Amino acid sequence: MSHDQIGKTTRRDFLGTATAATALTLGASPGAEAQTAPIKSDELQVAQLTTTGQSVQPAATGTPDWTKPAAMAIPKEGYFKLEQGRYGPIYPRSPANYGFTVIAKVKPGREDAIREYGKTIEQAVKDSPTVLAPLRLHYLRWVLFDVGSGLHFMYQGIFDTDFDKYLEDAVALFLKTGITTVFVNLEGWPEDWSTNLQAVIKFFRDHQRPSFLEYGEYPYVTADEVKKALRVKGALSTMLDQMQ
Repeated sequence: MSHDQIGKTTRRDFLGTATAATALTLGASPGAEAQTAPIKSDELQVAQLTTTGQSVQPAATGTPDWTKPAAMAIPKEGYFKLEQGRYGPIYPRSPANYGFTVIAKVKPGREDAIREYGKTIEQAVKDSPTVLAPLRLHYLRWVLFDVGSGLHFMYQGIFDTDFDKYLEDAVALFLKTGITTVFVNLEGWPEDWSTNLQAVIKFFRDHQRPSFLEYGEYPYVTADEVKKALRVKGALSTMLDQMQ
């Protein structure tokens, strides 16, 4: 093997090891603890049992091992035990983090408006990449479909806050930016949504379709932790380039 080949292999291996080592430390960062709710030991145990099929004792600290993929089977109700939050039952944090799937019927003639709203969000993020930062999102996925009962809209999101806080932050974001929410094109959306948070919460809870299985390749890792690890990897890559 040539000297150049050895150098390239060593650099690649070093970057991979360093990035993994950095990610290991991120789960315990003070910022991450402040941004997400702690994982309950029973939820962690369910995820581990689903993955391994073996009896697993929950971690003493409640901190999961992000290096081991995990899956969580969720009851039909969307939660393991009934606990009331600010606006209704608390949905658990899964290995994929928090999220929801909202499905509602589109008002007649509003398909083009919904598709145009997608372009509005695209442009808003181009103009200000952090415009959606308050929502602490991993990703969004919007789908329009018709199975014979009229056009429906499906809104899927994965994020790092609990369900209720996400909705509060979303309404606050719409009011701050002046961007009208896409949900005005859906049947049942409250006309006074900008001043009636309770009605907005009711709409989302009425149209929420809880997952019955969620999987995480690197479970419970927050979006901030992923970005921190990538920044460290980039910095290490730059440093090694300078050393050559």
